Amino acid sequence: METRRKNMPGDERRDLTVRTVVDLCAQQDPATVTTASIAERMGLTQGALFRHFRNKEAIWEGVAQWVSGRLMARLAAAANPSAPPLEVLERMFMAHIEFIARHPGVPRLMLGQLQHGRSTPARRVIDAMLTRYRERLAAVLDAAAERGEVQDELDRDAAATAFIGAIQGLVVQSMIAGDVKGIRALAPRVFALYRRGIAAGRE
Repeated sequence: METRRKNMPGDERRDLTVRTVVDLCAQQDPATVTTASIAERMGLTQGALFRHFRNKEAIWEGVAQWVSGRLMARLAAAANPSAPPLEVLERMFMAHIEFIARHPGVPRLMLGQLQHGRSTPARRVIDAMLTRYRERLAAVLDAAAERGEVQDELDRDAAATAFIGAIQGLVVQSMIAGDVKGIRALAPRVFALYRRGIAAGRE
């Protein structure tokens, strides 16, 4: 395995590095993840890592891009244009939850990057992702309004914030409980509450 990792193509090495960081973040505080610990987990030297990333900051940027790309792809796949908008919202909610359950290190690393006082490359990637996420939610909520599925007076910006906030709340609670994968069980009930709060006629 070590020989295979030493000889793998650059793209595979970068992808493996990113996935290794995500795995490490599931087990420890992202602030304590070092290039030495990444290289050790991969069975490589730090020099081998830096042949593909300029520095540690570039590694974190790569991780943020990996998270952004995969999460947004899941949300896009869930947003079936032929489905009723409120059903699309539920599919998006559960797709996000499933992504977190499969990659429990993601919430830790995202929170760690968002806590930076300065604008790092990784934080800029995450900020851009959240902007696109809110835009996608706004489009679905607009479609729901056109079909009369949500309240006429619904504040769509607040509704988008509450959608993301509900997921973040589940994540924080699961991290406190030490069981990120446990969010799968509670997520449908939380979404049901969210849906009743925005639906026309308070269904």
